[in-house]
Amino acid sequence: MGWQKELRNSVSTIEELKEYVKLSAKEETELRHVLKVHPMRVSPYYLSLIDWNNSNDPIKKMAIPSKEELDVNGLYDTSGERENTKIKGVQHKYSRTVLLLSTNNCATYCRYCFRKRLIGLPTEEILHRFNSAAKYIQNHKEINNILISGGDPLTLPTKTIEKFLTQLSQIKHLDFIRFGTKILAALPSRITEDKNLLRLLESNSHTDRRIFFVTQFNHPNEITDKTLAAVDLLLKHKVIISNQTVLLKGVNDDYETMAALQNKLVSIGINPYYIFQCRPVKRVKNNFQVPLYKGYEIIEAAKKEMSGHGKRFRYVMSHNTGKIEILGIMDNYIYLKYHQARNEKDLGKIFKKKINQTAGWLEDLE
Repeated sequence: MGWQKELRNSVSTIEELKEYVKLSAKEETELRHVLKVHPMRVSPYYLSLIDWNNSNDPIKKMAIPSKEELDVNGLYDTSGERENTKIKGVQHKYSRTVLLLSTNNCATYCRYCFRKRLIGLPTEEILHRFNSAAKYIQNHKEINNILISGGDPLTLPTKTIEKFLTQLSQIKHLDFIRFGTKILAALPSRITEDKNLLRLLESNSHTDRRIFFVTQFNHPNEITDKTLAAVDLLLKHKVIISNQTVLLKGVNDDYETMAALQNKLVSIGINPYYIFQCRPVKRVKNNFQVPLYKGYEIIEAAKKEMSGHGKRFRYVMSHNTGKIEILGIMDNYIYLKYHQARNEKDLGKIFKKKINQTAGWLEDLE
């Protein structure tokens, strides 16, 4: 299939990258050090979106390694994923949701990824036995939804996805199933060239139990005619699409870009869901994280340019204690709320912290 061939032709070495961009000897040495720790993969399609004449191209910043990844400030597991792992590849942090880490592969390895510790690398964190995962879900009646993530589950063969859906559809206490994927931005041919996948999704998206795609678009340049074709096919095959955006320095940290992105998503039939504060991940934090005070200003200014549908998202930190919504800043305090909480006693709790100009995460606040 075309999309599989495209994946095999992804740029993954310095030699392949040098066909697109000139690197000095120092830059090449730095990038080789980066790739020893965190591999590179950029699909030919996503690579085609880069304007190589623009040193500040947003797609380039998200997809192409840089020397800033040599900065090891931060943590690799900022959201406590290991401590919420029940069996390999099965995370159960919030009572009603189970997260399945289905793969450590993606169509493009985003340089800001919060799972940088495992993407494209040997890992024991991903799912090994789906039957065990299904049994765990079956035995926990409080679970009403599943998020199949990774890596990107849409890089898996359609037969594997079919196995997932076949077993999960037999669990009666599930209300819906989600796929977390960036495939619409990074490799839309995965959707447009696989009729079997579309039929599979439609046959499992019922009037009383839907299939959701949770996508990730961070910049308007990621939305192309090929993206529109993929989105349209998914909608026609009964898939509901929501989007999570990550607030990223040098990519979308101005209100015009953020507003244009959310408005465009609504216009093509994708529902804004979350805007995430970039997590303080090692080799990511100082390159991509925007301070909370500035992030709040960007989000509020962007909302003025949006309709009600465009600003349905919540601006949150995905902290190890829960999803913490940033409600507002007033009199040198930032006001926060637990939108989701690992400890259900915290759910809905509103609290405040002193804000400063550099704080990017809860632990940076007083």
